[in-house]
Amino acid sequence: MLCTLHHTASSFALESALTDLQKIIAHRMQTHFNEQYVHFKKWLGEEFNGNLFKKEMLQQVPQIETADEWIILLLALVPHVSPNFFEAMIREYLPTGGDFPEFGGVKGINHRSMLPTGETAQFVLAGTKVEDRLQVHQYFAEDHFFNKQNILWLEPVKEGEPAMSGRIILAQEMVDKILLNKETVPRFGLDFPAKKVVTDMNWNDVVLHPQTAQQVKDIGIWLQHHHVLFEDENLKRKVKPGYRVLFFGPSGTGKTLTAALLGREFHKEVYRIDLSQVVSKYIGETEKNLESVFRRAETKNWILFFDEADALFGKRTNVQSSHDKYANQEVSYLLQRVEDYPGLLILASNFKTNLDEAFLRRFHAVIHFPMPNAAERLLLWKKALPASLAPDASVNLEELSKQYEMSGASILNAVQFATLAAVAAKETKLTNVHLMDGIRKEYIKDEKSI
Repeated sequence: MLCTLHHTASSFALESALTDLQKIIAHRMQTHFNEQYVHFKKWLGEEFNGNLFKKEMLQQVPQIETADEWIILLLALVPHVSPNFFEAMIREYLPTGGDFPEFGGVKGINHRSMLPTGETAQFVLAGTKVEDRLQVHQYFAEDHFFNKQNILWLEPVKEGEPAMSGRIILAQEMVDKILLNKETVPRFGLDFPAKKVVTDMNWNDVVLHPQTAQQVKDIGIWLQHHHVLFEDENLKRKVKPGYRVLFFGPSGTGKTLTAALLGREFHKEVYRIDLSQVVSKYIGETEKNLESVFRRAETKNWILFFDEADALFGKRTNVQSSHDKYANQEVSYLLQRVEDYPGLLILASNFKTNLDEAFLRRFHAVIHFPMPNAAERLLLWKKALPASLAPDASVNLEELSKQYEMSGASILNAVQFATLAAVAAKETKLTNVHLMDGIRKEYIKDEKSI
């Protein structure tokens, strides 16, 4: 029944664990169909003599301490390893077929075999004894480490259906960790609408307004020392976890780069969510799309960066239609989720005035990223010049800085164009003609004229 695996130490442990699970389920089914009562925990201890846990696998989930937790983990893992596992066991007791609702389980959309549910865990761990079945609920509660650490959870069901009839979902990260012994980067998609932000730049490459730079330093102080707040007997009762910041200002002024540099400096992964791409026209889908990001981020202490924030965090409308009602519900959901997030959460918008005032009250800092002034633009031009191609005598960076109001990103784009143009023309130096062509292209993009 078990799939063939490569014969490594971990694959032997996995095969052994699934054989143990077979034995456990077979015992439960035998006592069920023969209408016998056996003290399950006592039988488990005698049968496995303390050797139920497989150390090689347990290293991937060291939080597990009880046999019940171990069995639930294996139940969730089975479909990823042996698709026919449950059906083959049920056929031994129902060879001619027939319904077996006590076992739980549902069919997937793509997966053609049975997927275990909370009811499956109840049957395996408690049979039909009501008192023991109720005890199984604790393993899927919000305060259990399975849920808190995003290891496994029950899929929500339609209103009115038993909560335990939801599928046991094992996080893909845990599947990869247990089966492949590797950490995986979540893949961008509708079910995970976030992309990792990385940069090779450092703080020396950035030119920020002095007030902006100071406020960014304040974020660094929180990242480095916020644990002190929760060690203080007075403050820990009053201070909410997490730090919420709004970056606002024109495009290209360094909002995304600053978030990436904070992550680089403090060794935290930064994930960018473009809310203009996430907001769904389907009721309830936006919350569902974002929940997967929040769940994972909470266990990883990521920095979350919401770009185009006004797409969802904008001013709430007066309720004039059902669409307005649900749009406001999405905003309310995000309000609460933002406030509960225990790490650094950054929202970015071009205009502060576009955001709902209820959000602004929840921010620890509101940081303006203005267009650079002439002195700052001069620094940006100097920092952007290529190391391998010096400017010739025709280039006057001070004059360019005074005459052309551009963001840091636009200046870098202009220099990039000029450098490529100079190389293509086999020039030995960067000329003013090439730089002006680069500036002209940036102005055209912004629908401005020189």
